[in-house]
Amino acid sequence: MKKQWIWALPLAVFVVMVGFFAASLDKDPRELPSQRLDKPAPAFNLPQLANPQASFAPAQMHGQVWLLNVWASWCAACRSEHEIVTQLARHVPIVGLNQQDEAQAARAWLTELGDPYLLSASDDDGRVSIDYGVYGVPETFVIDKQGVIRYRHLGPITRETMQDTLLPLIRKLQA
Repeated sequence: MKKQWIWALPLAVFVVMVGFFAASLDKDPRELPSQRLDKPAPAFNLPQLANPQASFAPAQMHGQVWLLNVWASWCAACRSEHEIVTQLARHVPIVGLNQQDEAQAARAWLTELGDPYLLSASDDDGRVSIDYGVYGVPETFVIDKQGVIRYRHLGPITRETMQDTLLPLIRKLQA
């Protein structure tokens, strides 16, 4: 009797796998879930890139909608999004989180391309990036007036993302 049902096990496994596959078809493969969404942004206190004697903590932005943009001078995708980040800075304060970069190279990069950031904090060992759940640079977080992460964007910001997602959300949170 047991041997008659042995063929059903592979079929059942196959049906379950097809179900998981079908359920994932409506998901954007570029989106990774964030455990930080709708939770307070992790606190930190890091030296500023331009002035290492001064520091930055997210609490300094309390009462403002702002973006945290994780970037590095060695990141080609960061270069490609830089023009869009510069445009976004006209609408919302942006704090840069310079991840595991040489300070001199990062400052030269900002001098060459222009500095759209209110300031950049130096995350030399990458620990703050880990606290935010950063998978890679660039990544951008929208943080509301109460210091809660409301949106996370993986990869370079495009003109479409800025127009269709970021600016409408920023305006809504600023209202």
